[in-house]
Order: sequence, then structure tokens, then C-alpha cells
Amino acid sequence: MTETVQWMADGTPYSPRFGDRYHSEAAHALAQAEQVFLAGCGLPRAWAGQPQWRILETGFGFGLNFLVTWHAWQQDPARPALLHFVSTEAFPIAAADLLEQARKFPHLLPLAEELAAQWWGLLPGVHRLRLAGGRVLLSLLVGDSQTMLRQHELVADSIYLDGFSPARNPDMWSLHTLKAVARCARRGTRLATWTIAAQLRRDLAQCGFEVRKVPGVPPKRDNLQASFAPHWEPRKAPLWPMGAQALPARLAGGGGHAAI
Repeated sequence: MTETVQWMADGTPYSPRFGDRYHSEAAHALAQAEQVFLAGCGLPRAWAGQPQWRILETGFGFGLNFLVTWHAWQQDPARPALLHFVSTEAFPIAAADLLEQARKFPHLLPLAEELAAQWWGLLPGVHRLRLAGGRVLLSLLVGDSQTMLRQHELVADSIYLDGFSPARNPDMWSLHTLKAVARCARRGTRLATWTIAAQLRRDLAQCGFEVRKVPGVPPKRDNLQASFAPHWEPRKAPLWPMGAQALPARLAGGGGHAAI
């Protein structure tokens, strides 16, 4: 079954499970996706000229961060040939709800419709959706973020740390989950998030990130950005300096064959 979503009188989606809105009103939600996450990770400039770029997100929700990133990639003449977006989501919403929200953003609606056409059968596990003729890949990890990230070999060039608030969904922001996220980073991977909770800043620093506050999207005064620069040599060091664009084919999400 898909996750139950309640629509508030102002048109914002609400989660009965977490007792929280997925995001605020449409204009602010769009600004947050564009400024907090995309620009917060230095995109699209950072991916210019790269053969591929991999983004890790915690908390897919309504997919607004993904759609905004896909749209930016689509509009960028210097875009990488392959955009691979990996996102965790414990409770996927219905395709109808995804489209209901996307109708508020006409420039994103065609992308949302292409996504919704493949948005079915999302049982726990890994789902690979091929979009834009296979040039945009969405790997949806359905399940608990910490568990899913520890079960898979990932190297991310950018990280979107998102989800319901730490007060409503503390497991998403726990030190154990952040360690699983850091395990997917390489030196230089940039991370962005909308919360500046003191405990989160301390935990990110413990995981090897250099953290800084930056001006927020009103009405928030501050947001958080970080770069992965541990003072120790990670155990999986041979992969870390290379980034997703230099991964072996078995990890890079390239084509392959299987017999079932």
C-alpha cells in the first residue's frame, strides 16, 4: 500500500504518520529545492563537463528535489551525460499524490508525468527507474535509510539531507544514519540541508564533514552546508578520491545483462 497523504486547506501535503507537513506552501518549497539543495551543493556548476554525476538524498517525499535537479540538468548545456539520483524513502506516496503536487509547478509537470508512469510496485527494496531515455536514473531505496545505505555500495558527489524534522523523525537524523550517509561520501562531496540543529552539526563533524551555516531561505534565517573532509583515512579509501564519474561499471549504474 502507498502512504496516506492528507491535503491541508492551503494545499500543502500532511503526513498523519509523522504529524508533520511534507513541506510548506508551493513557492517556498520550490525555493528550498532550488536554493537549499541544488545551489547548496554548488549545482549545476559542479557537474559541468563531468561524464556523470551521482546525488544521494535522504527522504524522497514528493520528489520535488529530484524534479528540480532533473530540470536543471535538462536545461544545462554543460550537463553530464548521465545523472544518477539515489534516494531513500521508507513510505512511498501514490503516483496520484505525486502528480497533484507537481501540477503546482508547470515547468516540472512533464517530468513528473514521466516519473509517475513508472511509479508503481514500490515494495521494500531497490527500484531503478530509467528516465529521459536512460540518461537520468532514479534509484529508489525503499526502506529505512540507515539500513538501505549500509546494504549498498554507493559513492555520492552531492548529498541532499532531507526528511521530516528531527523532532518528528529522529531516526532519519540520528548519528547512526549520518554515519551511513558519510560512508557514501568521497573527499570533497558537498552536503546541504535545511536544518541547523546543534546536535546535527556536531554529528556531521564527527562523521568527517566540515560544517558551516549559510543564509537561509526566508522565513528561515540559516541553512546548513558541509563538505566531506575527514582528518583520517577512510577504510574504503581507494574509491573515495575518484567520485561517481570514475567508478567501476559494476558500481556506476551502467548497462548490463541478466537472465532470470
